[in-house]
Amino acid sequence: MALPKLGVPTFELELPSTKKVIKYRPFIVKEEKVLLIALESEDEDQIFAAVKDLIKNCVISRIKVDDLPAFDLEYIFLRIRAAAVGEIIDMNVTCTDDNATRVQTQININDVEVYFPEGHTNKVMLTDNLGIVMKYPGMQRFIEAEFLEKDIKTEEVFNFIADSIEQIFDAEEVYDSSTTSKKEFREFVEGLTTKQFEEIQKFYETMPKLQHKFKVVNPNTGVESEYTIEGLQNFFA
Repeated sequence: MALPKLGVPTFELELPSTKKVIKYRPFIVKEEKVLLIALESEDEDQIFAAVKDLIKNCVISRIKVDDLPAFDLEYIFLRIRAAAVGEIIDMNVTCTDDNATRVQTQININDVEVYFPEGHTNKVMLTDNLGIVMKYPGMQRFIEAEFLEKDIKTEEVFNFIADSIEQIFDAEEVYDSSTTSKKEFREFVEGLTTKQFEEIQKFYETMPKLQHKFKVVNPNTGVESEYTIEGLQNFFA
């Protein structure tokens, strides 16, 4: 006699970047095991494959997850994990008024959103007439930052930025990947002034990110403190 099959529930979320509603399911034990084994192996190729496969398997809607910005992927993974292991996270914090008292609090994952800083734009003006349109980091950077904990090395910065350029435009022309090579984009980035380079850095510094604010009252003093959590890993620290 065949064993009964357990149904897997499905949920919906709204992508922060486009507001498109997609469906997803929690990961199952088998998928979680593959991810944990990959993380324990510390093999980058295994980790990349495990994370990508898990997200692709759990997102039911027809959507190319490889094309999503990293902040969408953070949000999706957080919701997938919450659906699998529970929406409530227990967290211990130190009260900031005395920097000593430890208090346990709970965070509901459903209350966590992606924060869009005021004034942020992916269009960066370098002069009055010349600017660039930037692409948000995607799956690769998401996995590197959240699962491999890799920072971008100094010698990799120019290539990273060049790969993130969607368009360069001036008063007369638009230059994109169909007319411009990666080498030309790299040479363009290397020719920027320090001030122009700083304008591009602002794009990265103000990118949308997973963020949650909450308040805790010190039981000894009655003083309320506010906390901000940012980044996927900090919700599970």
